[in-house]
Amino acid sequence: MPRGLKRFQQAGHLHFVTFSCYKRLPRLDTPFARSVCEKALEWTRRKYGFFICGYVVMPEHVHLLLSEPERGTLATALQAMKQSVSRGLGGVDGSPFWQARYYDFNVFSERKRIEKLRYIHRNPVTRGLCAEPQDWLWSSFRHYLSGEEGNVEIESRWTARKREQLGGALTVKVKDPALANDGLERGTLEIDDWT
Repeated sequence: MPRGLKRFQQAGHLHFVTFSCYKRLPRLDTPFARSVCEKALEWTRRKYGFFICGYVVMPEHVHLLLSEPERGTLATALQAMKQSVSRGLGGVDGSPFWQARYYDFNVFSERKRIEKLRYIHRNPVTRGLCAEPQDWLWSSFRHYLSGEEGNVEIESRWTARKREQLGGALTVKVKDPALANDGLERGTLEIDDWT
């Protein structure tokens, strides 16, 4: 691990994670490649037991807002996802598909959670890839806008309502009581619509 890099995990926080393609090459520049990445993310979410509040797959990098996994570490889960994408898409020139490391920021407040989710959803517009966030198909924005289900399950009020209709209310346990919303049991977090 590089000197000075500290990761704070097993703290019950959400994590804003960014990882890039090798040398920031646009290896996710086709709809097919971005869809493979989404499917790998969903497979990893299920296997390692974490929830995703938001994501975007860009041509040369990925942003995620996610919980810590129930099984394994965040690093192990991200490695599994990256390996799945690499196997599915492969490198044509023999070079690695992904950069070796990832950026991880602990999201410790409601304000930061909203800030990071907005950043994720606006990233394709900022980069000039589309005119409006809902025009970029490889992000969680359309889910927040309309409840649309995509390749990746997103934790939101839409998801909570669906689970309640099916007979199971959504309660996500967190270790940090500072993240609990007013009126909720200490140590729980209500998933909200953060667009």
